[in-house]
Amino acid sequence: QVQLVESGGGLVQPGGSLRLSCAAARSIFSNRAMAWYRQAPGKQRELVATISEDGSTNYADSVKGRFTISRDRAKNTVYLQMNSMKPEDTAVYYCYATFGFWGQGTQVTVSS
Repeated sequence: QVQLVESGGGLVQPGGSLRLSCAAARSIFSNRAMAWYRQAPGKQRELVATISEDGSTNYADSVKGRFTISRDRAKNTVYLQMNSMKPEDTAVYYCYATFGFWGQGTQVTVSS
């Protein structure tokens, strides 16, 4: 049973924007912290941003000021707004819900 479904990935030019969405089953979304991770080719998966149940957020230094994580309780959805994108943001992005729920990933490529 699929619990988390990401969408919104694609190809974007440097300096551009994308918004990722993660639709969660209500049983997963409620009362759980959520996060976005990413994994670039040949690299370990890294934490990008987190959002707690009460909406508190944290970001990796590499994306601070450019990315914004948010959650819509009515839609059981978490978003990652990515602005001023750089080639080094290229990766597969994964949605995560505590504890141990992962989405299938969505590819983001930043290239001219």
